[in-house]
Amino acid sequence: MATPSYARSLVCAAKRLKISPPSSASLAHQTRALQHQSLPENIENELASLRLPRAVQATYLAPLRRQPTHSGTPTCDLQLRSYSVRNLEVFTDFALRAAYYLNLPASGPVPLPRITERWTVPRSVFVHKKSQENFERITARRLIQIQDGHPEVVSIWLAFLKKYQYYGVGMKANVWEHSGLEVAEDMEAEGKRLEARLGDTMALVGAREHEAGQWRRLKEVLMEQPFKAQWGAEAPMSGNQDVPHAGTRIQPRVVREGEAERRAERVGGEEGVFG
Repeated sequence: MATPSYARSLVCAAKRLKISPPSSASLAHQTRALQHQSLPENIENELASLRLPRAVQATYLAPLRRQPTHSGTPTCDLQLRSYSVRNLEVFTDFALRAAYYLNLPASGPVPLPRITERWTVPRSVFVHKKSQENFERITARRLIQIQDGHPEVVSIWLAFLKKYQYYGVGMKANVWEHSGLEVAEDMEAEGKRLEARLGDTMALVGAREHEAGQWRRLKEVLMEQPFKAQWGAEAPMSGNQDVPHAGTRIQPRVVREGEAERRAERVGGEEGVFG
């Protein structure tokens, strides 16, 4: 069945209709027209009075830094590595700002020499062995040093960076802790304090949570009366004084006067007979 003439005319009209985006020349012309267009004075004053938030303004400025309070003794060296310089610079800036708000004096970032690695892989085997392909990997590094920082604050800083670690950036930290000359005494006192605080739980260090409950239940079972009876705790010669009637099971024998000497003589005579 042929298409009606009125339908053909509409289809042809739709085909001839061209909706194309404006060209670059027309966009440039519109942009210049908007630039030369003057805005009302009150709107221009409002736009001039607007400012960016403090947090947004800080991203356009260099990170603030704390000054070392003592001799500048290093407490942490954080090395950042990445294959992308852009990701590395972003996370370095983030780490310096976090150190400032944690009141940690930080120095850096110090650019470290790049690590260049190259591999040569054959494209094929046998007669095509000469056709090889080369690969190269370059690792960029930055060093941030924390000086005169408290060990607990440094650990919080490292945990914060690990929690919000930027993708494609690796971290390696060397931490130093400084203490007095009484290190052995402090460690011994700390060990005694932990032992007094934990008690029997100290013996379960390294065990799993469900094993602790099983151990307590095992001790209860071992001390129950039916279990003791099974392994012979109530036998006459067991010596267990906790079971009922423990004093009547073993009858002590009283040796009369002179009986021990007669036994000794009898044993000696038997030895002479058999000898």
